[in-house]
Amino acid sequence: MNLERLLAKRFSPIAQHISPQDCILYSLGIGIGAAPSDRNHLQFTYEDGLKVFPSMVNVISHPGAWLKEPELEVDWVKILHGEQSFAIHRPLEPGKTYVGSYRISGVIDKGAGKGAMLYLEKQLREKDRDDIVSTVTSTYVLRGDGGCGSTIANAPPVHSIPERPADFECSVDTLPQAALIYRLSGDYNPIHADPELAKKAGFERPILHGLCSFGVATRAILQTCCDNRPERLRAMQLRFSSPVYPGETVVTEIWRDSEIFSFRSRVAERDVVVLNNGRAEVEAA
Repeated sequence: MNLERLLAKRFSPIAQHISPQDCILYSLGIGIGAAPSDRNHLQFTYEDGLKVFPSMVNVISHPGAWLKEPELEVDWVKILHGEQSFAIHRPLEPGKTYVGSYRISGVIDKGAGKGAMLYLEKQLREKDRDDIVSTVTSTYVLRGDGGCGSTIANAPPVHSIPERPADFECSVDTLPQAALIYRLSGDYNPIHADPELAKKAGFERPILHGLCSFGVATRAILQTCCDNRPERLRAMQLRFSSPVYPGETVVTEIWRDSEIFSFRSRVAERDVVVLNNGRAEVEAA
């Protein structure tokens, strides 16, 4: 990686209009609508009174595969999506246009042969307004770019999961076709659709998008901790541990400490933790 060029990278603001159809498609991609007569599902999948599902802030105004730009000299084949967070300052609304502004907030060099961590921040604003509606952060593990140099000394602290038994547990089935639907929200990486390319990447079959798994965990938090009221969810963060295969059941364990909920998710069929160190901030009822 060329650290000097990376730090000089400037992102043009990215505007995206989110139509009701976009919002519904995103919700269907994370499995909402499996209970089509349930009003808790219909609030995100039916245009009458439609609400935007909170974790959609992760995918709108996406900058694309910018780390593949040759001048950055990043070994993009070895990139992993390590962590993700969002904070909602004002809920998104269907039919509006939002503008994403990006900045690289830091790089930590773990040493030659040990990779590096890259931290990216997105601020979302409604078009022609100055107030921020959402702040989204992403952490990328650059496994092939150790020895590049650092801009910050310490990584943000990782949220710890309590050692006591979980207070709640929520099980969500993913659809066999989930990745094929979810990719229509903007992530067309072929490992989520092409069986041969998925095998070349080391997976037995196409995997679910990490941010789709995040959406599934958000469903669990919304159902268990927010009484299915999206306006109560203020923030979430988590670490990606392992991929989910479409059709698997994601079981989320949840611990409550006042308005802060810790969580982790595992796949029931393989008993593998797929999302860890989760933290959700919920507004009191």
